[in-house]
Amino acid sequence: MFPVELSGTRARTLMWADEHEIDPAALRQLRAIARLDRVHGVRVMPDVHVGKGTTVGSVIAMRGAVAPAAVGVDIGCGMESVKTDLTAADLPDDLVSLRHRIEAAVPVGFQAHRDPVDVAKLGARFGASHGELARGVNDWRRFWKEFGSLHPDVQNLESKAGKQIGSLGGGNHFIEVCLDEHDGVWILLHSGSRNIGKELAERHIAVARALPHNRDLVDRDLAVFVADTPEMADYRRDLTWAQEYAARNRAVMLALVCGAVQDEFGERQVRFEEPISCHHNYVAEETIDGAPMLVTRKGAVRAGDGDLALIPGSMGTRSYVVRGKGNPDSYCSASHGAGRRMSRAQAKRQFTVADLIAQTEGVESRKDAGVVDEIPAAYKDIDAVIEAQRDLVDVVATLRQVLCVKG
Repeated sequence: MFPVELSGTRARTLMWADEHEIDPAALRQLRAIARLDRVHGVRVMPDVHVGKGTTVGSVIAMRGAVAPAAVGVDIGCGMESVKTDLTAADLPDDLVSLRHRIEAAVPVGFQAHRDPVDVAKLGARFGASHGELARGVNDWRRFWKEFGSLHPDVQNLESKAGKQIGSLGGGNHFIEVCLDEHDGVWILLHSGSRNIGKELAERHIAVARALPHNRDLVDRDLAVFVADTPEMADYRRDLTWAQEYAARNRAVMLALVCGAVQDEFGERQVRFEEPISCHHNYVAEETIDGAPMLVTRKGAVRAGDGDLALIPGSMGTRSYVVRGKGNPDSYCSASHGAGRRMSRAQAKRQFTVADLIAQTEGVESRKDAGVVDEIPAAYKDIDAVIEAQRDLVDVVATLRQVLCVKG
């Protein structure tokens, strides 16, 4: 059944979704990016929906060029998950205490830590099995030293960026406790590069818009940087740093959540397996159709042969741990989640707190007007999204939420 080819494009555009089921505005965005001269091809995931400049749920291969809007403003946003040795029988009947512990450990929304997290101390507890935490203190010093080479306009944000490492943010970012098919307990979280990634992205998008080769674009959000220019070099430098920041942010956050879980269980020592981590807003150098390309995934994960990835649903539904099949037709990619089927504003108009309570029954979470825009009905059916990409990934585990922390 899939993929299907999108009509009316210059660069070949293959979709893992039916054209008639995609919002017309998203189709216009796909056709617009596929018209750019340097675009080799576009691949569209089943969670596709309208985004800023380019659609969320798209993979774009370009020859010697990058469109910052095809990465997005939350550079390096992605997922992190870890399986524990706990089972459903170990969990208390009431999870409100655990939720409060997690919320106390990890700042949400616009909040940050009062002081930067002591990574050395945290690493001593969890570093051996927690991704970026396993890197030594000297490597963290190297990382922060590079801040001085970032865009001049963000140099006053170093202190803020330091305090936001290990924080969630808002919107669709979340921390969840889930159960798999065998009642095993997992921790799953979603976040990115916080304010510093947004600030860097917006500054570089403004630079791209002003470049002479972009002045005749119908949609200035499609402005690109081209290879072997100072502007491209500056963007790639800041992009790479922000992607690393996002990965480190998730690693610290996951360790803080694991600490909260351990504290909840007191003397019962909880074991945590090796985490699974994946970006879904990023740039990579890859070989596509035998040629070197810059590939942007915006709301898409890499699903190379054997790659583990995470595809979450909405709060109150299901999420999936998957293993990539390395399908070259999709540029070895898969969806990053369920994908929105309506805007946040529309969801707030259409649904009430009572609807939210009904749709998140059985999930320990906030049940107030501040998160109505994240109601499950505002998202596509995650099971249908997974079914549409059976040629891209195999399901390793199916997770159902029992606790969800939102910004």
